[in-house]
Amino acid sequence: MDARGIIAKLRDGGRPSSEELGWFARGLADGTVSDAQAGAFAMAVLLKGLDEAGRVALTRAMRDSGHVLQWDLNGPVVDKHSTGGIGDCVSLLLAPALAACGAYVPMISGRGLGHTGGTLDKLEAIPGFRTGLSEEQLRRQVGEVRCAIVAASAEIAPADRRLYAVRDVTSTVESVDLITASILSKKLSAGLEALVLDVKCGSGAFMDTLKKAEVLARALVETAQGAGCMTRALITDMSQPLATAAGNALEVIEVMETLTGTSVNAALWDLTAALGGEALALGGLAADAEDGEGRIIEALENGQAAEWFGRMVAAQGGPADFVERWPDRLPSAPVMVEVPCESDGFIAGIDGRGLGEAVVHLGGGRLRDGDRINPSVGLSDLAGLGEGVMRGVPLCMVHAADEAAAERAVKAVQAAYRVGTSAPEEPPLVLKRVG
Repeated sequence: MDARGIIAKLRDGGRPSSEELGWFARGLADGTVSDAQAGAFAMAVLLKGLDEAGRVALTRAMRDSGHVLQWDLNGPVVDKHSTGGIGDCVSLLLAPALAACGAYVPMISGRGLGHTGGTLDKLEAIPGFRTGLSEEQLRRQVGEVRCAIVAASAEIAPADRRLYAVRDVTSTVESVDLITASILSKKLSAGLEALVLDVKCGSGAFMDTLKKAEVLARALVETAQGAGCMTRALITDMSQPLATAAGNALEVIEVMETLTGTSVNAALWDLTAALGGEALALGGLAADAEDGEGRIIEALENGQAAEWFGRMVAAQGGPADFVERWPDRLPSAPVMVEVPCESDGFIAGIDGRGLGEAVVHLGGGRLRDGDRINPSVGLSDLAGLGEGVMRGVPLCMVHAADEAAAERAVKAVQAAYRVGTSAPEEPPLVLKRVG
């Protein structure tokens, strides 16, 4: 068995066996497969595709290329994954809410990618918060605190780490088969019993149409189920930012306001409840998704979710009094500038990608690998779809490191908003359920 034969089979429209895909994944992990061969493999998959059995086999093989966690706990091990969007800080609400309901949540998360924010970057806006836990530390924390949000260790799905880097430089990131194997190999390595997926659709998402989002959602659900994990996907709207803030510390502020009831963001609350309800039902902690949704809402309302969030923050090196003192603990930008609307009317469209890129250029994301992030910068008080506006009224507030960066962001935000003469119909938060 060799890489050339597997690549040739794919190139010619054949279907590699599970043994061949397993061999290739091990070769990615141990270096037997060269970078050139990895790139050729990725391009062949992009152009010719894999069938469902091939996706399952590749996902399993990439998962098994590293450590796969095993658990012995008195409750189900569940998780959630989002395909990324603007102002999507649901994970920070959902993990502790699930923990409060009796689930165990070893959430392996990522950093910002392109115009979308990253859960790890948001949490690292909290002073002292550590996302790089060892496997032993992760096991201990999940056992004691029920939830942890961490970066993937070097032992988790090493085949994916290698293939992902190659995909990035060979223009093969868009392959649904490779996206599916990449996401699930990391998630399933956490030893999950149930997984709920949030597949974003709209101007701020990688999948900008419902058709594309549904293709990805079905691939993810079918593959995860085929790999032995109970899974359901919600296709959710990303035609506007989910939170009214975009930027790491600013999104943590919105999370804390919602967790503590200071100022509840209805969209964050509703989506957390919907995803959490599905996860609890899949994990056997609720009779159905509706029952599970009620349990998540109760955990948010009675303060239990906030309490478990505080335990997680303290366990991962953050302030022990963060839930009580969060306004004093988060960084703030030195320059704050309003973005004036340039005409009268209603917000008729929002370029979510444009807003995300504005945050990246403020320093809230990475223009290239290795860039340092400024956790304090971003956008707050973002106007939403259908909102009535007038010339000079603020569309949002820019938080910047200096005046020049703020001025550039003002122009970018103005370009991202489209004002019309009538209010559009706001799309539902959950567009479709799959699985």
